[in-house]
Amino acid sequence: MFARVALAALLASAPTPHTRVVSADPVDYTPHVLDGIVNAITVVGRTVVVGGSFSEVSDAARETVYPRANLFAYDLATGRIVENFAPVVPGPVHGLAAGDLGTVYVGGEFAGVNSTRSRSLAKLKLSDGSLVPGFTPRIRGGMVSALVRQGSKLYVGGDFIGPRTALAALDATTGEADPAFDITPGKALTPRVKVYALAATGHRLAVDGSFTTLGGHSRPQLGLIDISGPTAAVAPWRTEAYAGKCMKAFPSYVRGLDFSPDGRYFAVVTTGGPRGGMCDTAARFETYATGTRIKPTWVNATGGDSLYSVSVTGAAVYVGGHQRWLNNPKGRDSAGPGAVSRPGIGAIHPVTGKALSWNPTRERGIGVKAFYAHRSGLLVGSDTTRLGREYHARIGMFPQP
Repeated sequence: MFARVALAALLASAPTPHTRVVSADPVDYTPHVLDGIVNAITVVGRTVVVGGSFSEVSDAARETVYPRANLFAYDLATGRIVENFAPVVPGPVHGLAAGDLGTVYVGGEFAGVNSTRSRSLAKLKLSDGSLVPGFTPRIRGGMVSALVRQGSKLYVGGDFIGPRTALAALDATTGEADPAFDITPGKALTPRVKVYALAATGHRLAVDGSFTTLGGHSRPQLGLIDISGPTAAVAPWRTEAYAGKCMKAFPSYVRGLDFSPDGRYFAVVTTGGPRGGMCDTAARFETYATGTRIKPTWVNATGGDSLYSVSVTGAAVYVGGHQRWLNNPKGRDSAGPGAVSRPGIGAIHPVTGKALSWNPTRERGIGVKAFYAHRSGLLVGSDTTRLGREYHARIGMFPQP
């Protein structure tokens, strides 16, 4: 079991590159989420904020139970639950992003916070869980599934219809929609278009979802937006990797994505069922490649199990879902030649695309829905209680060795 890591290493609030793969032994002091599922994690200063669909949490020793309505916070260095932060969010939380001056953006499926109207998106103070005055986004007609903060902009994805359809750029202070950002996902594979995941680097915003066009350009389920200038534009980057079909139950199947710390490449994970191709895979793409048929640098297949989340640290590409195997392109809901056991969580070499030896294991359940990499380790959120062969209910952290 791992002792508390040094406090000095825990003060970073943003994801940072790792030079080594994290330990396979989780720290002992993270709290527990006692029911439901964790969908999102972010870190603000030295505070971890956790969102999902749950009603109770406890301290690491399981001595004190705290009622929490789909959102709570704890100290990154000690695991101590922040008692003053107990906002009432009457619906699932799907996205989180760190704000300035001790605040956090919260997105999901809710009509308000603390009995005050704030549909699907809110900005809260960590000091007391109250709404930040002056932040008044006008999300309507649907949920928020993904958030990413980049400078003065807050990028929001979901299946909402206003102020834009499924994708919007908001002023991070006021919540007002940027009138110049008019890139709309379209030609949906599902009854209504939905953005599943967002990730940003200095010059690019990556978007995936149930669309086949982005700003009128053909972008099957995945596209990049150039956000380097005063006006955003669809980047000259297109892949047909996700134009193929998976099982009928998954008309759209691209789920999590994340950029490398230097922004040169990004990784994408999918669901889809045991059909081969890009179904149930992790893949690396080069950010600044151009063309209409960009191919993945590598693909790693599970052989029929869904991946939902990915975190790229430089040392590894961590993937999570309810997979049984990696290195399994020939598997069809089975272990094919070369498959390696990686239940629920695994790490892939960022250059070779092959599974690393790191294998802490995880109780599989639905799967990992949230990763957050920071200077001291890798936070993991899911729906199960066993992580690294220990009891860590729905939240845990693998430290840097």
